[in-house]
Amino acid sequence: MKKYFGILLAAAAVFILGACSSGGDTSSSSEKDTKTNQLEAIKKAGVLKVGTSADFAPFEFHKMVDGKDQIVGSDVDMIHKIAETLDVDVEFMDMEFNAVLTALQQGKVDIAISGISATPERQKTFDFTMNYYNPPQKVVINKKNADVYTSIESLSKKKVGAQKGSIQETVVKEQIEDAQIVSVAKVPNLIIELNQGSIDALVVEETIAASYIAQNDELMFADIDLVSSEDEAYAIALPKGSTELQEELNKIVKGLVDDGTVEEYVQKNIKLANEGTDK
Repeated sequence: MKKYFGILLAAAAVFILGACSSGGDTSSSSEKDTKTNQLEAIKKAGVLKVGTSADFAPFEFHKMVDGKDQIVGSDVDMIHKIAETLDVDVEFMDMEFNAVLTALQQGKVDIAISGISATPERQKTFDFTMNYYNPPQKVVINKKNADVYTSIESLSKKKVGAQKGSIQETVVKEQIEDAQIVSVAKVPNLIIELNQGSIDALVVEETIAASYIAQNDELMFADIDLVSSEDEAYAIALPKGSTELQEELNKIVKGLVDDGTVEEYVQKNIKLANEGTDK
């Protein structure tokens, strides 16, 4: 009888362990399904939550429209077009650039767009859409230093600014030997530091830099060439494993790139940004 009872206990233990094991697999499968069906979840919620740092004119920036402070830009126009295609509303969350991908990783937003480059390191943690824009990297200086900073070597040991957490930090570190990199969260603050002489130069994307130069007569592009690569092109960041969402967004983005709509958005918002100072 004791032997038989022991067999029953052993069988019960195996059953319980099996149930626990099965439960773990179900949880894992559920997590995968949640990621795979994020597109479905967004459509069901009826809103696309977007993380951004609205200080990248002409891509995303603040502008007074009809007396109200609004986030506008070519990225914003593209997101609205994407949301229209998905038949959902859009909700933008504005934050510092180095917090955008963190918010995406924590599930606070569905996607992130803010001049984000799909670097190999970031691809370990996030999925990305196809690249939709690839602006060259440029060095911005004060006009009074036009004859001083004329080469990469001339910036050696100088204070060179870049936005914190951006690809420009890497550009400065890898291409300007011995530069004293100054990382700041917001591009407008870097512009102020350059105007005040707190930094000697600033590395920023050409299109964004052009907007700030248009509003600051004392600034200019330095005659210094930086090497650009596909790693620096812009893409929309997604949670890892967002297969269906990635496929759907790629279809939409490809159409907008191929028919010239993205470029139209960029040119339109360059003019909009140059009409006045963004916030």
